[in-house]
Amino acid sequence: MSYTVKCVVEQVSELGECPVWSVREQALYWADILGRQLHRFDPLTGAVASIVLPEEIGCYGLRRQGGFIVALRSGIYLLSEDGTLGKKLADNPCNPADSRFNDGRVDPWGRFWAGTIWQPRDRNGAVLMRIDEHLRAEVMAADVMVSNGLAFSPDRAWMYHSDTPNHVLYRYALDADGDPGARQMVRTFNRGSGGRPDGAAFDSQGCYWSAQFDGGRILRLAQDGTQLDEIRVPTRWPTMVAFGGPDLRTLYITSSRENRSAEELAEWPLSGCVFAVEVNVPGNPEPTFAG
Repeated sequence: MSYTVKCVVEQVSELGECPVWSVREQALYWADILGRQLHRFDPLTGAVASIVLPEEIGCYGLRRQGGFIVALRSGIYLLSEDGTLGKKLADNPCNPADSRFNDGRVDPWGRFWAGTIWQPRDRNGAVLMRIDEHLRAEVMAADVMVSNGLAFSPDRAWMYHSDTPNHVLYRYALDADGDPGARQMVRTFNRGSGGRPDGAAFDSQGCYWSAQFDGGRILRLAQDGTQLDEIRVPTRWPTMVAFGGPDLRTLYITSSRENRSAEELAEWPLSGCVFAVEVNVPGNPEPTFAG
């Protein structure tokens, strides 16, 4: 099908990431990692509200009892709806001087997953950790340079996970308790103009939608990595997608303007905005953190 991508939030983020649709509020949340802010967008009014945080916010989850669970540079915390930072649940398992949290989300069992990035980029020093409903923290995966693209298939059979600078998409079979098995490679991406695998989400048919950072496009992939569709977006640097709207057929797309030159921003002036496009296949309601 042909797609019409619109800019729905012109307020730019330095590094927009982790869009999450709240079914209860019928609103979109997203993070500006480098701006240290958590934003909320009301599509009916166009209003944007923001919570300013003391550190970079890599990812977060909506909490079942209200508020959020947030992954900041130093660790994972609870956050109230009014922006008050609460209990620290876990330290960053890597050295915060060389690492911060990045992509993550709540799984179908109500647990929060958050991955890190290894900023020196000299080895695969990043990890993926999980906070369960009892607020216990555990490192669940490693051997990546930038943890990204975390998503859970709607049948609860698979967890997908990408490593952006290494241009690779992995998956893990999940058991009945949602614990991952051995890592499997799904596909590698060409190191050209097509982009690198960034944030992602599953649709209700079990297909994986992946933002291609530096590629200016969103790919819809079958579970074996075969490309099924493509959406071109008005920025070279899309970062992540989320399904939202009353019928979950609106695909929201965050983007980045981090480290872009004046010439690049002149060519792509909407970089850092939030975009939306209507799609045929709906997504899945985003789970909430049970802790």
